[in-house]
Formats: sequence, structure tokens, C-alpha cells
Amino acid sequence: MSEQRREEAAVVSNSQRTGSGWTLAASTYVFAVVMIGVTLPTPLYPRYQAEFGFGSTQTTLLFSVYAVAVIVSLIFFGRLSEAWGRKPLLTAGVLLSVVSALLFMYGSHLGLLYTGRVMSGVAAGIFTATGTVAVLENAPEGRRRLATSLATAANIGGLGLGNLMSGAVAAALPRPLFTPFLIHVILLGLAGAALLGVRESVTTRSHSLAMQLPAIPPESRVVFIRAAPGAVSSFAIAGLYSAVAPSFMHQALGIQSSAVIGAVVFALFGASAACQLLFQSLADRTLVLCGGLIQIASMGSLAAALLTDSTVLLVVSALFGGAGQGFLFATGMRAITDVTEVRNRTAVTTSYFILAYLAMSAPIVGVGVLAVLTGLVASTVTFAVLATVVSCLSLLGLGRWSSKRRGVDGQ
Repeated sequence: MSEQRREEAAVVSNSQRTGSGWTLAASTYVFAVVMIGVTLPTPLYPRYQAEFGFGSTQTTLLFSVYAVAVIVSLIFFGRLSEAWGRKPLLTAGVLLSVVSALLFMYGSHLGLLYTGRVMSGVAAGIFTATGTVAVLENAPEGRRRLATSLATAANIGGLGLGNLMSGAVAAALPRPLFTPFLIHVILLGLAGAALLGVRESVTTRSHSLAMQLPAIPPESRVVFIRAAPGAVSSFAIAGLYSAVAPSFMHQALGIQSSAVIGAVVFALFGASAACQLLFQSLADRTLVLCGGLIQIASMGSLAAALLTDSTVLLVVSALFGGAGQGFLFATGMRAITDVTEVRNRTAVTTSYFILAYLAMSAPIVGVGVLAVLTGLVASTVTFAVLATVVSCLSLLGLGRWSSKRRGVDGQ
């Protein structure tokens, strides 16, 4: 039997095996804890700027190396879990997260921070490719919809909780650049223990090292192009709040509290997770319409917040930006996988995530560079205008999206 046939047979066999409530909870916890580590540095950026003496441009570069690491990780590790097993890849992701946390705990110079961001990016890429599948495969029979919701909550919700936890801990406890990462190391230790209870769904192993090269198969191209503007705008906005928002909250709005900074960025990711969980049964056309309009409102609120020094409008913008991401990105992913043959789904979802992470990093570097020339407020308002244009593009093909509501099972 060929290698490909053995892997296909293993997938069929795996689909017939089910997990339990414990294995579902364990896999969800591990996924969430790793994603928490991704955003731990975000509320601390103003403190790092004071500690190391760099500006917002360096902050955007720190964030961008993370996004690049995610992309590289998706390509190199996207298919390895099918050959080596889920648990070895998940274990590697947890260990990389521990290394990242330790580097930030003891980071005495900028090079250690960059290395820590790379490690967290690789871990996030591994879990983006493998974590969702692991959660689904650890669900009890008949609970796939619950597992899908939990995977979403672990992924996007974990990103939000990282901001919230880091900001609160830094504001309330001593050693603000050390303690949040110490707590994360403890949580990761518990994740390592939880991994022992996660079932391994891959029963046929191979030594394949094939990379998951991005590709857009012919049957997916029309829908992929239609979904692309929503993915670009939603992840660009998420990148802005993850990399630049702490700086303009500190510099333009005079917000000194790490807890407030973390809560504002949490609002974006929390709104994204909530919208994905609560509105997944709506028709694709409705979700895209709402998502596009909400993102336009988000960027309008952001520009107004910066021009009027309004923290309230900034929070409104974050909530709208997260809701727009929840509507647009998830709908695009769902529509793309619906029209893609099973054998091509990993390649096309990898392409979709790569597009998203490029959109998350490249424009943010531009904001940082422009900030040196025009100031942070002007560069961020420029970003808001461009993001509004891209959000409008997501509405151009509205009539070609499905108008049928999804069933209870999300199909």
C-alpha cells in the first residue's frame, strides 16, 4: 500500500474512533493555554519600550517576526501531525511555549525578546494546524458541534485571555515583566499533564517530512478570492490592536495601566470568539454583510477615538473590530472548505491562514514606519482609511454568498 493510501486509511479509521468528555476538556485546555502565551507581551509593550528604550516601530517588528514564524510553521508542520501523530506535535508546541515564556521572563536584551516571539509563533503555527483537529478528534460521539465551538473559544478566546491576564497581573503584582510569564509557565506545566489524557487519533505512523505547501485548488479559487478581502481586513485590524494599540493608548490617550490596555485588546478577541460561537447558524450572506459593515464602523470609531482622545470610542472600535473578524474570517473559512475536495482542504486552509497572517504583519510594519514620519496618530488614521477600503471590497461580491441558514449541526 502506498504512503498516501496508508494515511487515507488511517484518517478513515480515526474518524470512527471517539473521545470522551475528559479528553475533549484536556485537548481544549492545552490549546487555550498555548494561545494565551501568544498575546502575553501585548499589554506590556509600553513597559518594554521604557525598559529597552525603543519606539513603536520596534514593537511592530517584534509582532511581525511572530507572524512570520506562524507562516513558516504552518508550511513545515502543517502535515506532520498526520504522519507523526497529533500528540508529538502538540507536545512540541507546549515545549516551545515554555521556552518562549522563559526567554521573556529572563530577557535582558532585545535579541531574547525576538527569539521568544519566534518560539511563540512556531508554537501558534503548530496549534493552528493541529490543535483544532485534536479537539475535534477528542470529542465524544455526537458532540462535534460542541467541539468546534470549544476549538474556536480555545483559539480566539485564548488570545483574548492572554491580554487580559497579562495586563491584570502586571498591574497588580510585582515584577510586571516577569510574573505574567511565570504564571504562564505554571499553566503550561498543567497543560503537559493534561496532554497525557489526550487521545492519539493517528494509528498509522510514517516518517514523511513532506511540507504543507500552500495551494488554492481550482474548485476553491472563486470562493477564496471572494473571501480574501474579509480575511485581510479582519486580521490586519487584529494585528493593529495586538501590536500598535498599546503604544497609541499609552502615547495618544495617556493610558498608563497595563490592565486597561489588556482589557481593551481582550475586547477585540472576546468579541470575535463570541460572534463565531453565537451566530454560526446564520446565512453566509448575512454574516458577510454584517461583518463588512461592522468593520467599517470599527475603523470610523478608531479614527474618531484618536482624533478626539476618546477611550470609550476606542473600546467601541475594538468590539466592532472583533465582531467583524468573527463574522468575516470564520465565514470565509467555512465557505472555502465547503467547496474544496477533502484531499485539498489542508492545502487551501493553510493558504487562507498564510494570507491572514501576512495581512496581520505587513500593514502593521507600515504603520510603524509611517509613525516615524507622521506620528502615531496620523499613521493609525491612515491605516483605518485603508482598512475601510478593504472592508468595502468584502461587500462587492455579496450577492454570490449563500443566503441559506446553516442547520443546527453547522452544516
